[in-house]
Amino acid sequence: MLAEIITIGDEILIGQIVDSNSAFIGKALNKIGVDVYQISSIQDDRTHILAALKEAQARVDIVLITGGLGPTKDDITRHTLCEFFDDVLVENSDVLLHVEQLFEKYISTPISDINRQQALVPSKAQVLKNKYGTAPGMWIEENDTVFISMPGVPFEMKGLIENEVVPRLKSRFKRPFILHKTVLTHGVGESAIAEKIASWEEELPSFVKLAYLPSLGRVRLRLSARGKEHAMLETEIERRLISLHALIGDIIVGYEDDQPIEVVVGSLLAKQHKTLALAESCTGGHIAQAITAHAGVSSFFKGGVVTYATISKTTLLGIPEDFIATYSVTSSEVAEAMAKAARQKFNADYAIATTGNAGPEKGDGDVAVGTVFIAMATPEKTYSQKFVFGNLRERTIGKAVSKAFEMLHSELKDA
Repeated sequence: MLAEIITIGDEILIGQIVDSNSAFIGKALNKIGVDVYQISSIQDDRTHILAALKEAQARVDIVLITGGLGPTKDDITRHTLCEFFDDVLVENSDVLLHVEQLFEKYISTPISDINRQQALVPSKAQVLKNKYGTAPGMWIEENDTVFISMPGVPFEMKGLIENEVVPRLKSRFKRPFILHKTVLTHGVGESAIAEKIASWEEELPSFVKLAYLPSLGRVRLRLSARGKEHAMLETEIERRLISLHALIGDIIVGYEDDQPIEVVVGSLLAKQHKTLALAESCTGGHIAQAITAHAGVSSFFKGGVVTYATISKTTLLGIPEDFIATYSVTSSEVAEAMAKAARQKFNADYAIATTGNAGPEKGDGDVAVGTVFIAMATPEKTYSQKFVFGNLRERTIGKAVSKAFEMLHSELKDA
């Protein structure tokens, strides 16, 4: 069962917006056993759209289209679909009533004839109700291919996928089971892991595939199994994970699919009824941002300070100026002093501190660009580690954030 995703919009091609729709759709399809064969982004251009639809129809069973359904002249998807299917637009009374109700309840400006034109849909289309916007989704079948057109507004598209598209696809098609299990590792690179598990990987059965997904300071290993029997797939995946853990269990931080390490350590903190505080310098609040991007963190995250300039380490954390002058602002001693102060200031069980030189210039410290000291203060001890991450600023910050979570995870996993 193959699908193709086509996103329509010049704003995607010029980089004005990021295509997050395709990632969401691809994940939703994969969960129900539908493989995405191709993802394309194309212009708001009639000829381009027609060519993309024709090519997709020859390749796949399901074509999902987002974008180009607005009320303005530059949104031409509905008219182009009519041309492709030799169809005409007709007014759908249910859609018109929905549009009028949306304006009456939520929109202060009067409804116009342009807004009412959102109720025009191809006569061959089954309407998919868009609860959150005026443009309906559309389902059209031709020559054993299903075409699904949705608005490009992400929250509207997501609602349609979850409430309309996925249920219909599950009912319309017989699909295989696809199971994924993602192993989260930290501290060892992709090639080193591959070398350690080479024989294990070679012994995987043909219906189980392994993918390496590296990022800064971490590698995700995704096991994917496909087949007709769900129970058999689950048993095989679990069996392979047990043998994998025997090989690299020391660097595995969890098995939660698609959960980043900050969620893993947050769960550990909450489970153990422990709290966390931060004192960030070179990471500039990125650790706090990663933590607070997820719901429920108030149960364990006390807060943090960004003491970026040297003087702020004295005024906010109380580290003496002569102490900083003696050891340098980018040193293990100052990092540990920051962690201790943050733990005390926020009355937390654990505290993380970072100080270093992310670049591109040398800054207040006397260490090389890319040097970072990360300190950990726990109820029993305070210690720090020195890292050299290279001369790319974004990479240095990203690796420092990842290492900080790795250090915290090491403290929590055996507690």
